[in-house]
Amino acid sequence: MTGKLDGRVAIVTGGARGMGEATVRRLANDGAIVVIADMLDNDGKVLAEEIGGNVAYYHLDVRDEAQWHALVADLDTRFGRIDILVNNAGISHHMALEEISSADAARVININLIGPMMGMGAVAVVMKRRRAGVIVNISSVDGLRGSNAKGAYAASKWGLRGLSKVAAIEFGGHCIRVNSVHPGAINTPMSNPTGSPVDAINARMTMVPMHRMADPDEVAAVTAFLVSDDASYVSGAEIAVDGAWSAGYIQPMLPGAPLQLGDTQ
Repeated sequence: MTGKLDGRVAIVTGGARGMGEATVRRLANDGAIVVIADMLDNDGKVLAEEIGGNVAYYHLDVRDEAQWHALVADLDTRFGRIDILVNNAGISHHMALEEISSADAARVININLIGPMMGMGAVAVVMKRRRAGVIVNISSVDGLRGSNAKGAYAASKWGLRGLSKVAAIEFGGHCIRVNSVHPGAINTPMSNPTGSPVDAINARMTMVPMHRMADPDEVAAVTAFLVSDDASYVSGAEIAVDGAWSAGYIQPMLPGAPLQLGDTQ
């Protein structure tokens, strides 16, 4: 354990698997008391038991404002503080614009955008009282550029990017920092649901400058930096963790379309 976050209380939404799980492990290793907030009860409880120590699981539907306030009230009563919020929970959606229903769009936006908004509003009360806190919103490379068949998803992730800047402005005077992280192709159950060999996927990623997917730990490391005192003057920033994908594409020299991946959680 590094001890960088000793005594600090962190909430990680969608923390039961994928990037959320990697983030939980990293923050716990840095000494934080970590709450896995998720709807995957079995996975979350198993993970909390496996890590042990100061890691606990809470059932949370990020769309439910009442559940957010109940979680924050419970943690405030138990610890008197909430230092870190990582809004990682999210879903992907692939569909052409003319095929998206309002129900499809609402589900994606409610989870990916409204959920983090409710979370920030809930924790802000405790953070403002203590004049300390850090929020990291996990957006996506699709919050930095466009991609076909990602209308609802990209809208939610661009929205989260903008929301992060609004929060950084509103909360800055209360010593609360807010940043967004924009992962590209990450080897998680969302991006790689069939568990395909990473080498096989990487061989097809010829348009991404680094020619590979990332491991969830690589995103967790950036989040861990942002919530630490090492990033004490970093707020309102958008950090791409995408192998230079958002910087631009490598144009293929041979016929054939390279694989495109962009889901994050």
